Amino acid sequence: MRAVTGHGETERGHQDHGHGRSHGHDHGHGHGHDHGDPSAMRPVAEHAAAVAALLAPQPVETVELAAALGRVLAEDLASPVPLPPFSNSAMDGYAVRAADLDAVPVELPVAADVPAGRTDGPPLQPGTAHRIMTGAPLPEGADAVVQVEWTDAGTERVRIDRAVAEGQNVRRAGEDVTEGRVVLGAGTLLGPAQLGLAAAVGAGALPVRRRPRVLVLSTGSELVAPGEPLRHGQIHESNGPMLTAAVTDAGGSAELLRFVPDDVAAFTRTLDDALAAHADDPVDLVLTSGGVSAGAYEVVKDAFTGRGVEFSKVAMQPGMPQGLGRHRGPTGEVAVVTLPGNPVSSLVSFEVFVRPALRAAAGHPQAARPRVRARLAEPLDSPAGRRQFRRGSVDAVAGTVTPVGGPGSHLLAALARADCLIVVDEETTHLEAGETVEVWLLDG
Repeated sequence: MRAVTGHGETERGHQDHGHGRSHGHDHGHGHGHDHGDPSAMRPVAEHAAAVAALLAPQPVETVELAAALGRVLAEDLASPVPLPPFSNSAMDGYAVRAADLDAVPVELPVAADVPAGRTDGPPLQPGTAHRIMTGAPLPEGADAVVQVEWTDAGTERVRIDRAVAEGQNVRRAGEDVTEGRVVLGAGTLLGPAQLGLAAAVGAGALPVRRRPRVLVLSTGSELVAPGEPLRHGQIHESNGPMLTAAVTDAGGSAELLRFVPDDVAAFTRTLDDALAAHADDPVDLVLTSGGVSAGAYEVVKDAFTGRGVEFSKVAMQPGMPQGLGRHRGPTGEVAVVTLPGNPVSSLVSFEVFVRPALRAAAGHPQAARPRVRARLAEPLDSPAGRRQFRRGSVDAVAGTVTPVGGPGSHLLAALARADCLIVVDEETTHLEAGETVEVWLLDG
């Protein structure tokens, strides 16, 4: 595997936190030489389009409201009822005929109580009042509600001190939604407000796009499960949990297959066994990290080469070595995306290529992260011919962004402190403080 220092990076066969087994070296200090030729690399946009093309729009399934949060509505939802379904009181107080309050103060007999939920309330007779609660049906014959604060709160007779206009403090039937109106359109992202509206119009279940099913593979003989003690030469396995969480956050359904053997035959057998186990519930995407560079022990690359997956260098930092295609497994073809092994490279590559593809397949109206422009708080260098994605922190009030950590692809702690990615185009090698850059917001 090639050794790269400076703006370049080594994308080792396995995850590397800067202290694990190394088939190469990533000094990450911004000095040295980059042996990659950017003119021979694949453009970022071209690779992103190829990844997106791997995943078809997901089929429709119907789920209960409780399971619909974060899903994308697949069909228009029309309301079978008006909202409100009946005219009701907007206040605790007294239902009246506005004409009976021409001369105030006035005292009226309280003929009935109308709590919320009552369905058999009597009509309001002229010259009387009904004590009524917020949300209770407006009695037939009433045309206004006097709030309790304008009365003496009497229970048998009530003194009303202020007049009201017809329609005052009344929510009219259909005022919010008319019967038959489309209240949620296909493609709507279902959040708490949207689910509340669906429930209000009587929808107990909704047709949504299925979550893309992703099998995340973690390879490396040096890996140890988090929580287990380390021996010399071992590192805790982090890419698997990180990418599994990223898939879930993107709206997918992830399964982590840990500690896949560092052997081509064993890797292929383990993968195909896992795919066969999902024959009735097929996997949409196999996602790997590591083992994709040019070294002697690149199990992912060796296992997939000649089986429908192609590998290339993409003109970006971090994340140059990438792979994609369709693996010919035991149950047919399945989409494959192979990411670099260094943790920062792996997650940045996921953000750039995989996350938008998953969200688009799931029907999300906004597949990409929110993007804004901000002024750099300090100078920044970038490699010529490669699009750089630097970790950063945004100050929304000041309109500035500050780089977090260096460009090294093993600096996971810096990535964990970042709330954005600073994007520097391929033609730019230096930016001064105060210059404007594109920023991808990671919390959007």
